[in-house]
Amino acid sequence: MDLDVLFVGTAASVPSARRGLPATLVRRGGDRLLFDCGEGTQRQLVRSTGLVELEEIFLTHFHADHVLGLPGMLKTFALRQRERELTVYGPAGLRGLFKALQPIVGRVPFSLALVELEPNDELERDGYRIAAYATDHGVSALGYALVEDTRPGVFDPERARELGVSPGPDFGRLQEGESVNGVHPDQVMGEPRRGRRIVLAGDTAPCEMTRLVAFEADLLVHEATFLDDEADRAGETRHATARQAAELAAAAGVTMLALTHISPRYGGKEVRDEARAAFENTVVPRDFDRIEIPFPERGVPALVKVSEQELV
Repeated sequence: MDLDVLFVGTAASVPSARRGLPATLVRRGGDRLLFDCGEGTQRQLVRSTGLVELEEIFLTHFHADHVLGLPGMLKTFALRQRERELTVYGPAGLRGLFKALQPIVGRVPFSLALVELEPNDELERDGYRIAAYATDHGVSALGYALVEDTRPGVFDPERARELGVSPGPDFGRLQEGESVNGVHPDQVMGEPRRGRRIVLAGDTAPCEMTRLVAFEADLLVHEATFLDDEADRAGETRHATARQAAELAAAAGVTMLALTHISPRYGGKEVRDEARAAFENTVVPRDFDRIEIPFPERGVPALVKVSEQELV
């Protein structure tokens, strides 16, 4: 099952020539999950993956740089005569946001479901779940974790033969958890294997809840709006510095840290260098870069940089 994170927009509150406003697309198998939808998100998607018929959008909070792409995207879906339901999730206040947007969006020909989530709410999916948790941004705000189910251990066919099980359907039954002719699955299956975990913290000051949720995650996507010399300002605005995000990643024992919400004052290298002093495996993706996340036994997350030839 393929799993990757496409960085659709990586800027902070103001876009730059090379960075659009916040939006991140998580792709798992055939599922496409969009987290935040800053101004210009639909065009960013058109340039990279195409504007797919998203079924779920998750908002971390309602600051303008994270939501102003929604009206245009909804209107485009309407002009396409979309029929499938679209569900938008977010913290308390989501319905109020859409009431305010109603004069702009108007009527749409598809069902639009609005789901307000509370911290610790979980959404069960096929093979994984999405968990919401409280962050620290001075307003109602959520981070999200995509957590895959534990997978069965590796099947040992030689051991099964030794125990008298014939190859064929009986092998499949053992792998599905059934006993066959007195042979139990735990006799021929290795230790259960953990699934993958991605944490998207949204805009937030470094907080204990992010550390707990991200414990040993494969990937933590965290903001880094400021460098350490502006730590006081970061604290006042409930944002994070690159160093703070890296220290949190180190404390959580994550495999990789990806820094986003980059101020136009920075090119990216200085953000990466400050973070790497505290956590070496830090990357600062640009728009349209992606991180591929294999199963743990097959390798570690890898940043794949986009080339101009790949963009529309």
